[in-house]
Amino acid sequence: MKNNNKYFEVNNDTWNKKVGIHSKSKFYDVEGFKRGNTSLNNYELNEVGNVKGKSLLHLQCHFGQDTLSWSRLGAKCTGIDLSIEGILLARKLNKELGLDAEFIESNLYDVPKNVGGEFDIIFTSYGVIGWLPDLKTWGEIIASKLKKGGVFYLVEFHPIIWMYNFLETPPKLTYPYQTSNVIYEEYKGTYADNKAKIISKEYGWNHGLGEVVSALTSAGLSIDFLHEFEKSPYNIFPEMEATEEGMFLLKKEQRKFPLVYSVRAVKK
Repeated sequence: MKNNNKYFEVNNDTWNKKVGIHSKSKFYDVEGFKRGNTSLNNYELNEVGNVKGKSLLHLQCHFGQDTLSWSRLGAKCTGIDLSIEGILLARKLNKELGLDAEFIESNLYDVPKNVGGEFDIIFTSYGVIGWLPDLKTWGEIIASKLKKGGVFYLVEFHPIIWMYNFLETPPKLTYPYQTSNVIYEEYKGTYADNKAKIISKEYGWNHGLGEVVSALTSAGLSIDFLHEFEKSPYNIFPEMEATEEGMFLLKKEQRKFPLVYSVRAVKK
């Protein structure tokens, strides 16, 4: 894997700045979370299943709400993220809620040296793949940290979405479906608060479904399923329409592709 440290450093700086904004946003509703609300959505709750008594590694956990939600459901959780501000807040929430999760500051590619042991479940979700330049190594790391019979689960925004530039109105088809070339974006605010006084500077990479699945299978994992969904649990794209069950769809004229996909893989 070529040296991507300069991209990681810029992303890390942006995510460190986002933590304070996100923790105060309605999007993350930290006070509701403290009162017992889960941050997990039906897709992952239904497809991961019972986690009680199982060890769970959460990759790219931001400030740990999903990690702690799994902990509340009985999993023994470890969360990793490259943002030290995210990890510090996660540890604070963990202590305040009386849970027993562990949080480790780590770039995903440093997990083998920073995280010990193997896990029953590895989980990652929503807006994670695009920060990773190399999925082959990603798949190998996942396989190395799973116990035999262990499960990897990813729920993620569909790669077709990332072909659009949502900084333009209407969104413009701009980027390739998959590319090894880095994509740079700079914009005001964040997805959780578009009025926040921050300039988000971000480097990312687009990966197609085939690349995701191949990275997992080439690392020796067996795919249980690949599901695609037309509804998103998050209202983070322009002018989305709410459904009765609290999900979100693109405007009718834009509704031509899935918004979310999920993959479950097993280490045989």
